[in-house]
Amino acid sequence: MSRAGPRPIWSFPEPGTRRPRLSRERIAATAIDIADRDGIGAVSMRRVAESLGSGAMSLYHYIRDKADLLALMDDALMAEALVSDMELRGDWRIAVTAIARRTREMFLRHPWALAAFQGAYAVHGPQFGPNTLRHMEQSATAVANAPLSRKAKLDLIAIVDDYVQGHALRSGADRARDEAGGARDAESMNFLFEQIGSGRYPYVQALLADIPAHDGDGRAQLESRFERGLRILLEGISAQKSAGRR
Repeated sequence: MSRAGPRPIWSFPEPGTRRPRLSRERIAATAIDIADRDGIGAVSMRRVAESLGSGAMSLYHYIRDKADLLALMDDALMAEALVSDMELRGDWRIAVTAIARRTREMFLRHPWALAAFQGAYAVHGPQFGPNTLRHMEQSATAVANAPLSRKAKLDLIAIVDDYVQGHALRSGADRARDEAGGARDAESMNFLFEQIGSGRYPYVQALLADIPAHDGDGRAQLESRFERGLRILLEGISAQKSAGRR
């Protein structure tokens, strides 16, 4: 495969044989499995090739470098964020909510993905693979009937994406903290509430007055907060439209 130019991997046809041992789909799926088990730092051309029972040089028949591998992984994950056509019908808020939920679920299954692909984006720029484009089309379909200008629709898609990604980062951090061991976390929370109770932070104390130091299932709270925040976000956009503001 030619290495000339920064053209996306999808610009090049996938090599084909009558009985291919490898494919871009298998390569991406294997790399994602490695990242899920051992973290994105464990993903390398050699590690992927070993997992596929192949030599590293065989991968270069399908992709040019690590950047191509990350691009294929990113696009493969975006397939998990796609919703059914049925979910895009009807009220635009329901459709946007369905996409937001599915996208968040994907990021929660692969907590390494956001940081990894943000880093790749900073170095290599955006990559628009087929599943990424389908996700974009689904987002555009979801807001097609919203009573908003084209600019407001684009803003809506971007705002919801920001909300979903931010919430996924928070959820991933909380999960990692839980998995790291609860003893230090419990001691930190005890210290926090001791300091709040000292009277030196009166406004924080007032806000948290009715919240116990250990308030149930944190994961369930995050889930509830995500749904509540998304609903408030979409209701606020609808209210702005009703008030005649853009």
